[in-house]
Amino acid sequence: MAEKRNIFLIGPMGAGKSTIGRHLAEQLHMEFFDSDHEIERRSGADISWVFDVEGEEGFRVREEKVIGELSEQQGIVLATGGGAIKSRETRNKLSARGIVVYLETTIEKQLARTQRDKRRPLLQTEEPAREVLERLAQERNALYEEVADFVVHTDEQSAKIVANQIVKLIGM
Repeated sequence: MAEKRNIFLIGPMGAGKSTIGRHLAEQLHMEFFDSDHEIERRSGADISWVFDVEGEEGFRVREEKVIGELSEQQGIVLATGGGAIKSRETRNKLSARGIVVYLETTIEKQLARTQRDKRRPLLQTEEPAREVLERLAQERNALYEEVADFVVHTDEQSAKIVANQIVKLIGM
């Protein structure tokens, strides 16, 4: 393969997109980006602040723009935010510009991985975290499946093992 294809990681919060993405990029000698971190870098504020000031809608506009720009590069690994696939435009760009890997996980694993994380605005509500995660799964799982070239379950394996599986799956 002369030209390195992009690898886009999608899935719910707590699936391991950022951690697995870093391992994957290191293994494949590719540059790694995390769309949430890129939004924070460009806005000079953390995601929670963007949500507080601009609401989820304002955040999604920023997210769509950042993913659109990053996905134009060649040979990157990009970990997207859990809700990025809500945008049809983003789904289309990811599909057209690289290999999309859906990192699938259970609600139980998401709860365990996010319980102490205060940087997840959608979980900073009065609604119990389990209910939020179940609602998001109902809204988003079909969209993840629609856009994915590959689905990898992340629950019982280390990030490094999942990265190895992805490398084998995509044949890079």
